[in-house]
Amino acid sequence: MAKTAPTPAPSESSEQDRDLVEQALGGNEQAYRQLMQKYDRALYHHIYRMVRAKGQVEDLVQESFIKAFSALKSYSSDYAFSTWLYKIATNHTIDYLRKKKLPTFSIDKPINTKDGEMDYEVPDTTYRPDRHVVDDQRRELIQEAIDALPEKYHLVIVMRHQQEKSYEEIASELDLPLGTVKAHIFRARKLLYKYLREKRESF
Repeated sequence: MAKTAPTPAPSESSEQDRDLVEQALGGNEQAYRQLMQKYDRALYHHIYRMVRAKGQVEDLVQESFIKAFSALKSYSSDYAFSTWLYKIATNHTIDYLRKKKLPTFSIDKPINTKDGEMDYEVPDTTYRPDRHVVDDQRRELIQEAIDALPEKYHLVIVMRHQQEKSYEEIASELDLPLGTVKAHIFRARKLLYKYLREKRESF
């Protein structure tokens, strides 16, 4: 009678990950920060192979960590945490690339025809009289969420997303370690997500 091969024991690294995930689910944010620190560089290189744009890769890495944190309850310890995390990062990056590569053309540039140039007019099939009001309300809500951030988080979010500064520029101007800047931006985005989600659910 053939013997069944024994199931390989989980590696020490996987066991450590599972322990940190359990702690994070229990409310220990330091445990999740340890997971971020452990996989930050590996995830960066993983995403960089798909995007090749260093400025955008940093944001995709942080957004992937936020998505993973939000979905942490769905993680099954039957699989390696790293595999689960990479899948989230891959799907998020693919979504970004799909949006980026949508076919576009300039509606301001005249079109050359055999009868000469003509302007292109786009029919507005999605016209809504209140659309500008909705857009204004969305902008106001986002600004309200940013204004509600603690000062150290508010500052880095404004510099990153409104002034469009790089992580390195922010670290230099604020005289902070690069890792601290990244941690502040991650925390700020997480707070913004929580604030906006709670506002949406209250309507």
